[in-house]
Amino acid sequence: MAVKKAALACSVCGSRNYSITASKNRTQRLELNKFCKHCGKKTLHKETR
Repeated sequence: MAVKKAALACSVCGSRNYSITASKNRTQRLELNKFCKHCGKKTLHKETR
């Protein structure tokens, strides 16, 4: 099984702060509340490809 790398981008400023390894079996994109160092607060981060 191949492992795919993806990045988590801030929904406010658009900077890609986090990287994750995602399996190919998932159909929806991951959304998490994470700390953005550029915004200085917790914001919603969405998975990019």
